[in-house]
Amino acid sequence: MAEADPGDIARARLDREGRLLSADPRLLALNARAGGAIGRLLALPQVAMLAKLAARLEIPVSRPAIAADSDHDFDLWIDAHPVPEGIALEVSGWTALPPRPRAFADAVELDADGDWNWRTDAQLRLIALSLDGAHAFDTDRLVGRPLTRLFALEEDEEGSLPILTASATGADFTGQRAIVRDTGGAVLLSATALHDANGRLTGYEGRAVRVIEADTDILPPVIGPDFAEHLGRALRRPLARIVANADSISARSEGPLRADYVDYASDIANAGRHLLGLVDDLADLEAVERADFQAGHEAIDLADVARRAAGLLAVRASDRGIRIDRPGPDEAIPATGDFRRTLQILVNLIGNAVRYTPEGGMVWIRTEREGDLATVIVADQGKGIAQADHERVFAKFERVDPSEPGGSGLGLYIARRLARAMGGDINLDSAPGQGARFALTLPARD
Repeated sequence: MAEADPGDIARARLDREGRLLSADPRLLALNARAGGAIGRLLALPQVAMLAKLAARLEIPVSRPAIAADSDHDFDLWIDAHPVPEGIALEVSGWTALPPRPRAFADAVELDADGDWNWRTDAQLRLIALSLDGAHAFDTDRLVGRPLTRLFALEEDEEGSLPILTASATGADFTGQRAIVRDTGGAVLLSATALHDANGRLTGYEGRAVRVIEADTDILPPVIGPDFAEHLGRALRRPLARIVANADSISARSEGPLRADYVDYASDIANAGRHLLGLVDDLADLEAVERADFQAGHEAIDLADVARRAAGLLAVRASDRGIRIDRPGPDEAIPATGDFRRTLQILVNLIGNAVRYTPEGGMVWIRTEREGDLATVIVADQGKGIAQADHERVFAKFERVDPSEPGGSGLGLYIARRLARAMGGDINLDSAPGQGARFALTLPARD
């Protein structure tokens, strides 16, 4: 990159926590328009992220960044240098990008019904938040934080998160269900994707609309064939609120907290997740045991589904120092099955492998084709399963060692029912002390 014009450089100093200590007028004004001020965390998310990276690595960092302004974005070049009191920033470039299309009318006030507007950067961090007087949020505290600090996202009827699907491709989205963490209110999120002149995603401009549900939809009048579905609808939202609030406490997002209270909050969040998993298992159990249950039969790439499932569990594995060796990006195994159900099966198999592999170990995922069958093999380094228990692990509510932490004893039962509904199966090869190898087979496709 060409050397910057000295008159084009705006300098700033941050402390070790990322709070702005001083800045040249141009950078100070840009930060102020993003909701920041001297003594607060830098309100320019991408710039703040690079400063934090330099502080953590204790080395100079020089990279491009985009900063949002009122009607357009700036393409910047950031030089972040660790200094004794924190980080020294030099911001140059200052190339104004074309004006961004607006997702809403020019009025910045909210509708009278309590809806509000928000804007994020490409990493889904809040850049701006417009609230009405009915909501007692500290917008300064939320700016620069992930959108998920304000909203707890909920899956749709197909088990997907529209916002994540859209952000992966830089597309608009609608119908993302969410819970407002601080109030427990239900909202629907929609947003327009913002792009720069080169087509790169620079963020989202969106709206949150309140959802008012009738009380009659909360609980079923009697236990019937749809009881698990009704039960799930009644339990998911309060459990999601419990998990979201407990996670917020555990992360000390509101300030310092005693270590024992942090541990309590973490235990509450984990218990809530366990109950949410049980609710999902019961709903799936009811579905797969219906006489008319059918799974989809569409063209899928079994290797691609395996890579996606491994990606969903990457953070959990990383937390325990476990490496997941997944199929390569060019590997493809054409098969026939239901994409969502196949992903569900592999998340269960890989999740079990991560759970039972010792810290620092390895989980292998391999794909192969043999005749008319496409196969994914998930192998772990756990303590293994005796031959006498190979069929028992697939039974309903059965677990080989109930004393170990784990799920409800329904995961493998449901997984095998789903696999067989798609014309495939799940088989186990294991012995004590030799880990376990679960093989999912589906009909192969030419």
